[in-house]
Amino acid sequence: MYTCADLKKGLKLMVDGEPHVIVQFDFTKPGKGQALYKCKLRNMITGSLFDRTYRSGESFPPASLEDRDMQFLYRDESGYVFMDNKTYEQITLTEETLGDDKYFLKDNMEVKILTFEGRGIGITLPNFVNLKVSESEPWVKGDTAAGNNKPATVETGYNLQVPSFVETEDLIQIDTRTGEYVTRVKE
Repeated sequence: MYTCADLKKGLKLMVDGEPHVIVQFDFTKPGKGQALYKCKLRNMITGSLFDRTYRSGESFPPASLEDRDMQFLYRDESGYVFMDNKTYEQITLTEETLGDDKYFLKDNMEVKILTFEGRGIGITLPNFVNLKVSESEPWVKGDTAAGNNKPATVETGYNLQVPSFVETEDLIQIDTRTGEYVTRVKE
């Protein structure tokens, strides 16, 4: 059990039977009375945000979450299918659950799936992923101004800004945390 002294940003706890994460935290000690802990919580299943204030002395159960090493298999009409590397059990995550992370998934990619009561609620990707540029404007000779970027689309449909020397069919490395171009990669 967590106490109010354990509360901090990023802590995962159970509220009303569902896992929540603290996204903002503020401690207040009024002149008289108990200390107040003001938290902004995000429901890890629905994504909804709400504020809650706790008094010192209250306790909370930790969220019963599990990180599982899984492999991305394929996408079908029901969602994105992942397989547990140890048990070969398959979990399907919806497009809404993945959000923008869906653009960085490649077949057979190893990821971590965050599960709650056997249900997938989130994904942790590797920090960098290599994707092939499927569409990009051609480079114009003499166009060498510093900071000159152009739009490009990679094989998964993700759009980003790349340097002007990157061409269609180039393999590039993308930072999955920011969604930005890192470098060109040799195959």
